[in-house]
Amino acid sequence: MENPMNNPELKEGDLTKKIEDCTARVPSKFYLCTALTIMGASIFFKCKGHKHIALFLGQWVAPILIMGVYNKLVKIHGHD
Repeated sequence: MENPMNNPELKEGDLTKKIEDCTARVPSKFYLCTALTIMGASIFFKCKGHKHIALFLGQWVAPILIMGVYNKLVKIHGHD
C-alpha cells in the first residue's frame, strides 16, 4: 500500500500555507494564557450564579487548547 504522505500530488493549498504562517507567528503561551483566563472567568460566573454563561465560556477552553497544539505542531514540523 502506498504511503499518502509521499504522494507529490497531495500538496497543501496556498490558503493552508498562509494560515499556518499566521498561526506560527502567535506565541504558544498565548493559547495557554487565554484558556486559563477563560477558565477563571467561567468559575467566576459559576460562583455568581450565571450557570449558562459559565457553561458557554467553559466549552471554549478545549478548542483553544487544541488550537495551541496545532500552533505548536506547525512550529515544529512546518508545512509542505
